Amino acid sequence: MPVSDTSRLGGRFQELAENVERFVRGKPEVVRLALVCLLAQGHLLIEDVPGVAKTSLAKAIARSIGGATVKRIQFTPDLLPSDVTGVQVYDQGSGRFEFRPGPVFAHVLLGDEINRAAPKTQSALLEVMAEGQVTVDGEARAVPDPFLCIATQNPVEHQGTYALPEAQLDRFLMRIAIGYPADTTDEVTIIGDGVARRRPEELRPVLELDELRLMITAVRKTHLSAELQNYVAMITRATRTHSDVRLGVSPRGSIALAVAAQAYAVSAGREFVTADDVKAVAVPVLGHRLLLTAEARIGRHRPESIVGEVLAAVPVPGMGRR
Repeated sequence: MPVSDTSRLGGRFQELAENVERFVRGKPEVVRLALVCLLAQGHLLIEDVPGVAKTSLAKAIARSIGGATVKRIQFTPDLLPSDVTGVQVYDQGSGRFEFRPGPVFAHVLLGDEINRAAPKTQSALLEVMAEGQVTVDGEARAVPDPFLCIATQNPVEHQGTYALPEAQLDRFLMRIAIGYPADTTDEVTIIGDGVARRRPEELRPVLELDELRLMITAVRKTHLSAELQNYVAMITRATRTHSDVRLGVSPRGSIALAVAAQAYAVSAGREFVTADDVKAVAVPVLGHRLLLTAEARIGRHRPESIVGEVLAAVPVPGMGRR
């Protein structure tokens, strides 16, 4: 792809980010990471306390993509797996069983408060997130392409939540948090939006589905040098030997870090990846893939800080040890 085309896609990415930021105020890096995740064809987990615009961010992203079908699931303790994937129903008129697709059959799936559902229902998403298909009664059915799952969850310390299984956590390319407003000015703007009853549904699409597909194709073609591939491998291997880590990042996580770095480069209008791209996405890509030792958990160590320690320890290509 010519450099000019890549630069144009970078410009379109910025327009998309600015549109989302019209509703998610004061969080440009959070918005960028969320959109980078989508370009990488990954799934996004937004984890934070109630009331900080987790669902609003997901809705704003979905509303900004024209031509995309959008479905939403409100996860509750009584939600069944068939409520997510779909079910076979007997039609008396035809005398046959017919499949009624569930909400996963959409380009963008919003899974609200995913950890309020029972583990069996959470696991119903696992196949579709991993394989892009749903199997019912032995028949596999593909979901639309691209398929993007944006899930929100409250911290497991909150009442009425279930911890996501490690296998499902690993299917999310990134886990991010939004946090409280950075300053009073941002919060005053948010209050004004609330008083005016502004909603994400009011946003107009700024990127068509075909343009999103072009960006996804550009990500796949973005150059990741052998030197940077080695850098990615050194980072993930270092997580496996860290004293506070019981289970480090798998090779799937290594691939996720590389692909996310490619998408981050495209978001900047470049057709090649730099070490800074890798570092920019390392925490949201790797943090949720680490299982800490009991001692580390008792000491309230955070996976994100451990990723930071690893980044500080692993030499950057061409720069030696920092």
